[in-house]
Amino acid sequence: MSGHSKWHSIKHKKGAADAKRGKMFTQHAKLIALAAQQGGGDPEMNPALRAAIDRAKLDNLPNANIDRAVKRGTGELKEGSALIEVTYEGYGPGGVAIFVQAITDNKNRTVSNVRSTLTKFGGNMGETGCVAWMFERKGLIILNLAGTNKEEVEMAIIESGADDMKIEEDIMEVYTNYLDFPQVKKALENAGLKIERAEVVFIAKNQLKIEDESTARKIIRLMEALEEDEDVTSVASNFDIDEELLKRLGD
Repeated sequence: MSGHSKWHSIKHKKGAADAKRGKMFTQHAKLIALAAQQGGGDPEMNPALRAAIDRAKLDNLPNANIDRAVKRGTGELKEGSALIEVTYEGYGPGGVAIFVQAITDNKNRTVSNVRSTLTKFGGNMGETGCVAWMFERKGLIILNLAGTNKEEVEMAIIESGADDMKIEEDIMEVYTNYLDFPQVKKALENAGLKIERAEVVFIAKNQLKIEDESTARKIIRLMEALEEDEDVTSVASNFDIDEELLKRLGD
């Protein structure tokens, strides 16, 4: 399958040392609140809320934060304006496509921040639809294979109905049709596999090779800056930077 998520691989390798827990918790709270706002506060009756809570628990969001987010979404807790989900599209250094998803209570603030960040790091905001067609929605499940039989894991993944897998050392990335994502995740859990992350993401259908070190550095800085925005929930791009160049960037 073309279009493995290079950015998600890079983020995972950077690891917990770079994780900004406060931003991560805020992001999860917004996703939970939006799901509750749209479909009600009972996770048994609201699959989107159930999925948002499950993802938050993987990142150790405290139960008190989860409860507060649900109450904000249902209106039991009066905290800020109603949340809306927005997307922004544009281009980064080297002409790479950038697709941003955000949840906000103030569209003017969010669009201004995203546009400013794109410009600051050598990109520009585009019109709606300019790059969305370059991406497809997929389920992404990241497994920790330490101490497992990799052949047995691969068999469990195949039997789960996943579309594709990518292994690197002790980390396995499993890709699914986004509609099948909940069932595949459940099947892998039932197989006793350790799930480190599970989310629906946008994956580039085709990737753009970036070989210039300066351009690659600017792209990574842009992606990190967009991810740091409190309203942004995910950023996707179609760049392909090889491992040797990534290592030089990290040195």
